[in-house]
Amino acid sequence: MRSNLILVGFMGTGKTTVGAALSEQLGMIHRDLDDAIVERAGCTIPQLFEHKGEVFFRDMEAAVLAELLEQQGLVLTTGGGAVLRAENVEKMLKGGLVVALTATEEELVRRLQNDQNRPLLAGGVAARVKTLLEQRRDAYAFAPVQIDTTGKAVADIAAEIRRAMVEKGLIGKD
Repeated sequence: MRSNLILVGFMGTGKTTVGAALSEQLGMIHRDLDDAIVERAGCTIPQLFEHKGEVFFRDMEAAVLAELLEQQGLVLTTGGGAVLRAENVEKMLKGGLVVALTATEEELVRRLQNDQNRPLLAGGVAARVKTLLEQRRDAYAFAPVQIDTTGKAVADIAAEIRRAMVEKGLIGKD
């Protein structure tokens, strides 16, 4: 496969975990957008938010996303807010098959409850998840493939994505 597989979705939907599993299964390179930003910035995302602000982070996110999408054969996992800029959405749609992972609010709160590395959740996980989900209600609707990860094993989610890739003619049947 020469095109890219791009996983989008709210934080905690399983993008990074599923992306790593898929890259191994498909023999593709897994790149996580947040990890690439941390490499470029030389500091953590919480530190970037604290010292430079969200706008600076989103600018860097857009630049790194554009660079990564110039490559082929990637499983690219994005941060939950990467879809907030129209330019990013457009680049993703041109750059490969976009798959949105979703989960119920309750499942997201359960998964994110003890995560200390997400600056947008400061001030109470349950309340912030609810607010952000409302703000981003339609943000992931552009993705041609939508998969609910609630209560599913990584292997089952990866299999669903592989089936979608076969249907789209991106890979052959195993």
